[in-house]
Amino acid sequence: MSSNENRNPEGLSYPSIDDLLVVIDSKYKLAYTAAKRAKLIKAEGCTLMDDLGGAKCDKPVGQALEEILAGKVHIEFESNTSDNDKEE
Repeated sequence: MSSNENRNPEGLSYPSIDDLLVVIDSKYKLAYTAAKRAKLIKAEGCTLMDDLGGAKCDKPVGQALEEILAGKVHIEFESNTSDNDKEE
């Protein structure tokens, strides 16, 4: 079996945005997280999916999204509210 047999020919339609938004509740946070992780994948040359048989996507952004969907990537965002923004 060649390494391209389990690759995703559909591009970024996998993983599904609906499935990803269950993991990270905001498209903006999802895009930020995927971009950060994709840069690391490109720099390191490997993914966290290697222990699960490898990623289906060829490109780093797709691989990052697969990692997010698999629960391999965790990120915390700071709250953007201040004391002045809170209702009394």
